[in-house]
Amino acid sequence: MRRFVRKVDVVPSPNIWYHPEAYERENRAQDAGGAIWAALAEDAPWAGRDVLDVGCGDGFHLARFAETARSVTGVEPHAPLVHRAERRTAGLAGVSVRRGTAQRLPVEDASVDLVHARTAYFFGPGCEPGLAEADRVLRPGGVLAIVDLDTRHAPYGDWMLADLPHYDPDKVDEFFARAGFACRRVETRWRFPDRASMEAVLRIEFSAKVAERAVAETVRRNAGRGSGEFVLPVGYRVLVRAKPSGLLHSCSVEGSPRMP
Repeated sequence: MRRFVRKVDVVPSPNIWYHPEAYERENRAQDAGGAIWAALAEDAPWAGRDVLDVGCGDGFHLARFAETARSVTGVEPHAPLVHRAERRTAGLAGVSVRRGTAQRLPVEDASVDLVHARTAYFFGPGCEPGLAEADRVLRPGGVLAIVDLDTRHAPYGDWMLADLPHYDPDKVDEFFARAGFACRRVETRWRFPDRASMEAVLRIEFSAKVAERAVAETVRRNAGRGSGEFVLPVGYRVLVRAKPSGLLHSCSVEGSPRMP
């Protein structure tokens, strides 16, 4: 999930590109109680609707949407992950995966009811082209739902800020508020089956120095837990904005491809 440029040894582009196995462990550990899904179901329901998952990675979340959605399309810029997502969702009715970016979504105008992005691209100032594209592909009344980590929530947020000294949570919150988003803060639990899984995930999420701190603090938090599991509280922001019902389409990013 790391994505802000910094002078450390964690790649600022999505770590799933380079550590897909560790990222699979992370996806399985996240939101063990389903708090994010519950918030999305209330604020951005998808049953019977057409869903677009931007930055879908290897397609981990596509099957969950497909349980009740009319159709689900995953968009991912990294070709190897597109192939993994296609294999993962093979045989699921109504699910497709396309290669593309948030700035140039490979779908028609006004063709989906929900655009979902989870810890992908929409991180604050600079994501305006993607916001415009989301409005383009949404039908009137459709919803853009952005799920991202909450740096105000300890301990995970503290570790993030240790690696991102120039990140300003106030400016990010102000950016999304000005853009018309409602924000719901959600506390989740990440649940790892063992220490190896926990360490593998934290070491791809943080620089070496911060990862050592994160691992040590997580071990202390779970001291005495007899199951061998490691549980970590992690906060998220669920940001939701509806496209006005009277707006047929918004201006597209210049050069954005349109489907024939």
